[in-house]
Amino acid sequence: MTSIEQLIDGVLKGDRRSIAKAITLIENDLPESQKAVSLLYPHTGKACVVGITGPTGSGKSTLIQKLVEELRRRGKTVGVVAVDPSSPFTGGAFLGDRVRMQELSTDKGVFIRSMATRGSVGALAKATKDAVKVLDASGKDVVVVETVGAGQSEVEIVKVAHTIVVVLAPGLGDDIQAIKAGIMEIGDIFVVNKADRENVNKAMLDIEAMLNMNPASEKWRPPVVKTTAITGEGINVLLDEIDRHRKYLEAGAIDTRRRQRVETELVETIKEKVAEAIVDDLKQKGELDKLVQKILAKEMDPYSAADMLLAKRLKRFKTG
Repeated sequence: MTSIEQLIDGVLKGDRRSIAKAITLIENDLPESQKAVSLLYPHTGKACVVGITGPTGSGKSTLIQKLVEELRRRGKTVGVVAVDPSSPFTGGAFLGDRVRMQELSTDKGVFIRSMATRGSVGALAKATKDAVKVLDASGKDVVVVETVGAGQSEVEIVKVAHTIVVVLAPGLGDDIQAIKAGIMEIGDIFVVNKADRENVNKAMLDIEAMLNMNPASEKWRPPVVKTTAITGEGINVLLDEIDRHRKYLEAGAIDTRRRQRVETELVETIKEKVAEAIVDDLKQKGELDKLVQKILAKEMDPYSAADMLLAKRLKRFKTG
């Protein structure tokens, strides 16, 4: 048995060290990472994947901590992937989430990992999807993915999660504007956290009003849940809604979502590999440097250069 096969065997047995090594392999994009994901893939698809998103200051990390604690009380094993902004100095993840959830790290039924976005477009690190696969294959019943901040890029979470929870809090400014920024359409459950603050009822009414303005094409009507994460108030209600959404998906909608997610991942992978192959070929032939020089001299713009290269390679492809 090769070392990579031994690693995969450890992941499938739920060994914490093997899980950590496999995620590191993927996060660092090492040569063996693709083989690791390929070997794990047949063992995925059993975990309930919950995405938690929302603006900074809404209390997502505290909410996740309480969710994990309640899931453990219900006998569920849990994996957490906290996607952090990259440190401008080291490129690594800020470990604030793991510090806040350190009490959970000693629980053998919980695995927590912070991952840096490392400059990737959007709030989700490129390796996040594969890290979720590792935790899924390791036997975790529920995998929670927390994204940084809020904004248009948060819609990327639909590529990872089955159920998407959008967390807001009163007093963060224009609550309506916060949920207009691309995430209103993707939220399966809306949470108004820090419910002990003023204007909590107004925030809930605002969300309900927007849901009425944007009727979903599906039969699922996103519920609006009120929580106070610090005290644990509303956590049981939120988990019940997550479970209700899971049952709704299992009744048929999950097949459509799974196909969309697989198709999106396949297209993105093809684009990535084609781009890598073209760039490597250009570098080997010295064409990339020539094009860069032309662009620097204003003899050509990047878009025209890319169009020219693609046209040339497509012509070769068609002619065989």
